[in-house]
Amino acid sequence: MRYLIIGAVAAGTKAASKIRREDGTSEITVLTSDSDISYAGCGLPYYIGDVIKERGELVVRKPEDFKMEQDINVLTGWEALRIDPVAKKVLAKELKTGEEREFIYDRLILATGASPFVPPIEGVNLDNVFTLRRVTDADRIKRQANSGIKNAVIVGGGFIGLEVGENLAKRGVGVTVIEMMDTILPGFDKEIALTVQNYLKEKGIDILTGEAVQAFKGDGRVNEVITSKRTLPCDIAILSIGVRPNTRLAVEAGIELGPTKAIAVNEQMETNIKDIYAVGDCAENVNLITGQRVWYPMGSTANKTGRIAGINLADGEWSFNGVLGTTIVKLFDMTAAKTGLSEADARKNGFDVVTVLVPSEDRAHYIPGYRMITTKLIVDRKNRRVLGGQIVGEGVVDKPIDILATAITFGAKADDLVNLDLAYAPPVSTAMASTIVAGEVAVNKLDGKLKGISPVELHENLDKYYVVDVRIEPEFIISSIPGSVNVPFGMLRKKADELPRDKEIVLVCKIGKRAYMAYRILSQMGFENIRILDGGISSYPFETV
Repeated sequence: MRYLIIGAVAAGTKAASKIRREDGTSEITVLTSDSDISYAGCGLPYYIGDVIKERGELVVRKPEDFKMEQDINVLTGWEALRIDPVAKKVLAKELKTGEEREFIYDRLILATGASPFVPPIEGVNLDNVFTLRRVTDADRIKRQANSGIKNAVIVGGGFIGLEVGENLAKRGVGVTVIEMMDTILPGFDKEIALTVQNYLKEKGIDILTGEAVQAFKGDGRVNEVITSKRTLPCDIAILSIGVRPNTRLAVEAGIELGPTKAIAVNEQMETNIKDIYAVGDCAENVNLITGQRVWYPMGSTANKTGRIAGINLADGEWSFNGVLGTTIVKLFDMTAAKTGLSEADARKNGFDVVTVLVPSEDRAHYIPGYRMITTKLIVDRKNRRVLGGQIVGEGVVDKPIDILATAITFGAKADDLVNLDLAYAPPVSTAMASTIVAGEVAVNKLDGKLKGISPVELHENLDKYYVVDVRIEPEFIISSIPGSVNVPFGMLRKKADELPRDKEIVLVCKIGKRAYMAYRILSQMGFENIRILDGGISSYPFETV
């Protein structure tokens, strides 16, 4: 049996290694046009920032390692030109010499990955305008960072761009992020994205949203960026506008693409052509909640799909059911993570959703070093199933987002979160974990025990509501929502008659607990038109006074 794999980063090398473990004698060849293989692409921003000192720490393995340890032939600097699925051969060219050669296969894996999107903007080919995908890209950017540059412009507010911005800022470079959308972090709901956005501004990163880059200017080398609103000085520009799946080889060979324009595969990672599989960032997946075809280019997914294809090529049997799109990013001391559907995506898919926003400590509040995190849950009102979750804060975020990802994968309802038997010890967790508390709030909403309003809805319709802040006066004076009135919780019963019954009242406190108790008191006193600000003032990402 002759196995041929095109691509040698995460998915390709994972597939090759798994094939060898399943089939100890057959021929395995891996082709890549790159000079580096099996490298940690997600670590590139930290190499630029000198968190990772040595280049070799990024490149996990070399071709000679695969040959010596597993008898796998990895050929670098070879570009695949054409696939002939009838004759079962691939024409490839060695980039150094121009030599062309045919590689015969019995089974083929496409692990061609994805490439950065480069928009047709004036000056985009100037020196010091970079994309970041390969180790060689990071080498070039790091050299510039070492040369004493002063101003960097990041185009795009996604993970890679923000991580590069953080690492350049830590090196003393002035960083400006330009994002066309209203907020950074596409895919996150607005209140979560704004929390991170506000934090990055506090850290000295200038963030310009709702703004588009129109041109790069300079005499051979970029020195200015022209946007739809201003001109910015620029010594280095990083394009981080997203990636596109590399599908040319597949299309020309008659391999079908799916609705996302990535390669369509079944649960075994096989394409429409027998004995040709596709894995990693060039291939589609299925969303576990909606059942729709999706494209989530993630290193974690690449490794899983590579492994599964490797099993199936070697006559094993394994299926990949789909993904939730679970992602996480750490910027300075703040982490943001999401899994499943966002509120926007859930509504777009026709779900009638209930959302909650719940701040909580990441460990017992009396333990030094505890930090706050805020959990957002998205729940289907009809069947109470958890559809998605987002968590942000300076505390531990990866643990609760993984709990939610597991729960959603197994179809958990909000009620199930309440009953989770999670580990508790004061130095590492709270007696009532953030996931459990978020589940309780969701159940209360589903059962009609309270009505909430999101920070975004309140901000956009502030003039429609009578906002009552039930914190004590010193808290109210430090920071409050514009136009709100202060009625401390302890005075609420006495002053309830002063509250209007002909307006919708929104109750506000620090995190929501006092507001909920105030809600119950006013409800028992006959007030019907009342709501609670989800997450309280601590989760309100808009201007306060």
